[in-house]
Amino acid sequence: MNLPNKLTLLRIILVPFTIAAILIDFPFHYLTAAALFGAASLTDMFDGKIARSRNLVTNFGKFCDPLADKILVLSVLLCFLQCGLCDCVLIIVVLFREFAVSSVRLLAASEGKVVAANIWGKVKTVTQIIAIILIFVLQFTSELINMSFIPIDSAATALIHAVFFWVGETALWISTVFCIISGIIYMIDNREFVSME
Repeated sequence: MNLPNKLTLLRIILVPFTIAAILIDFPFHYLTAAALFGAASLTDMFDGKIARSRNLVTNFGKFCDPLADKILVLSVLLCFLQCGLCDCVLIIVVLFREFAVSSVRLLAASEGKVVAANIWGKVKTVTQIIAIILIFVLQFTSELINMSFIPIDSAATALIHAVFFWVGETALWISTVFCIISGIIYMIDNREFVSME
């Protein structure tokens, strides 16, 4: 197995540790989750660059790289849902898009073709990563406030938490708009595989 594919697998391996860091309440757990998520996201950047620069592009990489992205991002979003940090409608939209795109990939694979992610899929992933890291930063800041590392009175604290929630939610919805756009473009570009004829 070449280095880019190992990095893709590492991204998947980091997922359960990221989930644990989000859901288990220990000091600075959001900071820990952000570090793990950031490390996993960096593997996404490096695996593609290394594969292209060293001519190590494989069908495994074309298929598993976007799959690893989905596993990472959706796992974190579902954890956010459980923690009350995002809206379930947002996740339903993202899941619908991901299932639709994965179905097209499977149809293409049944005809012996591997469909790689397009630039819009990359834009979608980058905006999701930015939104998720923003939420981690906001939640870490909230944790510092709750632990009195940042001295703020209780009335202001409630307002800050509410603002943090809506800032994070807005960032996630912006990424979801790109998710919808990339899904539509993907379907149009690969309509040959979803022909009703």
